[in-house]
Amino acid sequence: MRLDKYLKVSRIIKRRSVASEVCGNGRVKLNGKVARASAEVKVGDILEIGFGSGVSRVRIVKVQETVRKDDAAELYEVMDGENLRQPAASPAAAPEPAQAERRDEWNNHIKG
Repeated sequence: MRLDKYLKVSRIIKRRSVASEVCGNGRVKLNGKVARASAEVKVGDILEIGFGSGVSRVRIVKVQETVRKDDAAELYEVMDGENLRQPAASPAAAPEPAQAERRDEWNNHIKG
């Protein structure tokens, strides 16, 4: 699979056009060498990606043409670098009060 497509499918980089541009600017290394967007990636390869002022290193664990968003992080293993976004656990949101409850609270406030 092409490097730019892998970066997009794995959701390391959100858009393929951005992934291609990042590769074109020399900010991605594949196994220690600057890689072009058309470079082929395979399981076991090491990617070094320059994000801002930091560098993140990942090892390719799986190569798939398509993957669900929830499973994208399983395609790679982060070796080092804090710049990669890992899926964050979403906090349980408190349920929105029903309209009747809000109305009762308002009425009690007015009468209060």
